[in-house]
Amino acid sequence: MTKLKLLLPLLFIFVAIDTFAQRDDIGNYEYDKEYLFGVNKNTNGGLIGGFVFKVGTRITDEQFSFWSIELSNVKNPKEVRYNTVLGNSYIFGKSNYLYAIRPQYGREIVLFKKAPNQGVQVSALAAFGPSLGLIAPYYIEYALNRVETVSEQYDPEVHQSRFNILGTGRLFQGIGQSELAIGANVKAAFNFEFGVFRSNVTGLELGYMLEGFTKEIPLIPTAENRQLFQSVYFTFYYGFRK
Repeated sequence: MTKLKLLLPLLFIFVAIDTFAQRDDIGNYEYDKEYLFGVNKNTNGGLIGGFVFKVGTRITDEQFSFWSIELSNVKNPKEVRYNTVLGNSYIFGKSNYLYAIRPQYGREIVLFKKAPNQGVQVSALAAFGPSLGLIAPYYIEYALNRVETVSEQYDPEVHQSRFNILGTGRLFQGIGQSELAIGANVKAAFNFEFGVFRSNVTGLELGYMLEGFTKEIPLIPTAENRQLFQSVYFTFYYGFRK
């Protein structure tokens, strides 16, 4: 709930920008293209689960098609973060990251249109596409003795004492040793759009995603690993139309 409270102000900031701006396109919702940027929170991610870029095209007054790409960090539900004696934090037992890149194609149907200068527009959407998983090693700083430390990928056979872990490795350390996993994803969601201007759009997408890979992803070697992931998510987005 604490993480959710940190994200909620972002939505109100975006709404405030639209509400107080003085524009001459109030109540005009006719457009052919939209370009949206979003920040994602999901049950398989951290405080920020990922980022989204979406391009939509109007087919009819009630129906739209879109292309999007998502970048997301996928976690194992068993991950628990600990603090070290140095004040750093790490995830004990974690051996790999999973970064998912998801190109998607989808359709969106408007269920309830908003009245000019007020209300919320509600749409239903569905999308699918391939998933490219980047399995990157999770590095830790490990104390061998009182004066000697090493930075290496976590291995449960080697790093048996969590009290010897001093923190995590450098950002993107070992990214060159990553492996690829191929998969696919599908999602369904409801879209709630706020704002009163044709050229700006602010909203919230609430949905469910199912994603699968051709092999198990060893995020935590000592826990149950999976090749099928499902999550509930919401995305705050902001963009423009023309």
